[in-house]
Amino acid sequence: MNIVLKIGDQAISSEELYPLLAQYRLLPQLAKEIIIDQAIADITCTPEETNLAKQQFYQRLQISDETQLKAWLDAHGMTQEQLEKLSVRDLKIEKFKQLTWADKLDPYFVKCKGQLDRVVYSLIRTKDPGVAQELYFRIQEGENTLSELARQYSQGSEAQTGGLLGPVELNTPHPKIAQILAASRPGQLSPPTQIGDWWIILRLEKYMSAQLDDKTRQRLLNELFQGWLLTQLQQNVSFSPPQVSAKKEQSYTGQSS
Repeated sequence: MNIVLKIGDQAISSEELYPLLAQYRLLPQLAKEIIIDQAIADITCTPEETNLAKQQFYQRLQISDETQLKAWLDAHGMTQEQLEKLSVRDLKIEKFKQLTWADKLDPYFVKCKGQLDRVVYSLIRTKDPGVAQELYFRIQEGENTLSELARQYSQGSEAQTGGLLGPVELNTPHPKIAQILAASRPGQLSPPTQIGDWWIILRLEKYMSAQLDDKTRQRLLNELFQGWLLTQLQQNVSFSPPQVSAKKEQSYTGQSS
């Protein structure tokens, strides 16, 4: 029996490893990592890029000498060759993202922009439509400020901030709230609207249009990469569990007849 892992008194063979990976839901993650390695296999790095990536990687792991290196390798069951490959893996992944999707970011940003725009808004919510209507008129007529009435009447956590929420992306609030805010002008008070069991009064305070800056570019690259990875997993991966005897199955699950 080829023992590949020992935990206390339990010795796990290579034959037993697959059922355990499946039992602990680790097979999909393993498949994702293999898909990534296949995709970046032909990505190259300059010696300068490789050295810098290795230095930064070792710094993150707090490895500064051979003793710490050996301890880390022993703790993770890895060889130094595997660690060397791992140290430049993130760099290769970023290069793969750039090569694959950099020229698609502009149209993707245009498509997503409406959800990336951010808003600051004020909200009052109550389950009584009559109260909502009265509060709306009091704000509109200047009898009270929205902040005052939110602190007194709003039935959500926003009462603690005088109804003020944000900045948040437009895809964060309820879709109907997002729709109202997207169609509003700063300072515009929206009349009571029913959403589920609630009646809400909204006022858009500030609208911040998203920009395709470096941070947003990286975020969109990551989204495209994760979408691609999920598609690859769904379309190209299948699992074939080996036949396991009933006795061994019980040993994995800790059950007995």
